[in-house]
Amino acid sequence: MQGIEFLPLIAIALLFWLLIIRPQSRRARDLQRLQSSLEVGDRVMLTSGIHGTVTGLDEDSAHVEIAEAVVIQVARGAIGTVAPRTEPTDGPHADGAPGTEGEEKS
Repeated sequence: MQGIEFLPLIAIALLFWLLIIRPQSRRARDLQRLQSSLEVGDRVMLTSGIHGTVTGLDEDSAHVEIAEAVVIQVARGAIGTVAPRTEPTDGPHADGAPGTEGEEKS
């Protein structure tokens, strides 16, 4: 009968593992995979919230252009998300920049 006393503790440990540890390790594994699959030209957001484009890669760091002619070197671990690639469309603003369509320049 002494083994029955430990069943609630075992159940709590199993529940803790299922709800907290397992999802956290899955997120860490996915983030590691994302950081190792970076390519030049990827649009990224750093964990600090800075957005930029990967211009170069080293073994454990990346060069990210955050403004025109402003490139910073960051650790790969600082890259939090990669924006999905989209194909450019035909048109005056195919690069995704906001435009002034319909307005004439003087």
